[in-house]
Amino acid sequence: MNHISLKEYAQYVAKVRKYVSKNISLEEAVTRAVDECIEEGILAEFLMKNKAEVIKVSIYEYDKEFEEKKLRKAEYEAGVEAGIELGERSLLENQIRKKLKKGKPIEQIADELEEAVTTIQRIIEETKKEN
Repeated sequence: MNHISLKEYAQYVAKVRKYVSKNISLEEAVTRAVDECIEEGILAEFLMKNKAEVIKVSIYEYDKEFEEKKLRKAEYEAGVEAGIELGERSLLENQIRKKLKKGKPIEQIADELEEAVTTIQRIIEETKKEN
């Protein structure tokens, strides 16, 4: 029984990625990689016996990997954005707290921080609920 070596599989995957990076469609990239591997004796017996299935599975797996990468990137960016918003909110809360301690009225605080009075009032109420 023949076995598939990790090295040969890695060579196949590298060929697929090489073609995809040249803006060749995924299906065409996979087909070319399979044909090239057969010609070069890389997984040749396995690929000849299972060509259609290998192409189908490779396209599915590559699309899945690509979509997962896009999802991870979007989640990371959302996390960064949420962190920035949280940091800005915390900074604003600290500034409001300091100005309230100095006895400044809400209208003056809003003017100095260039925020709406309603925003300042809402933040004051929310921080009271949290404490």
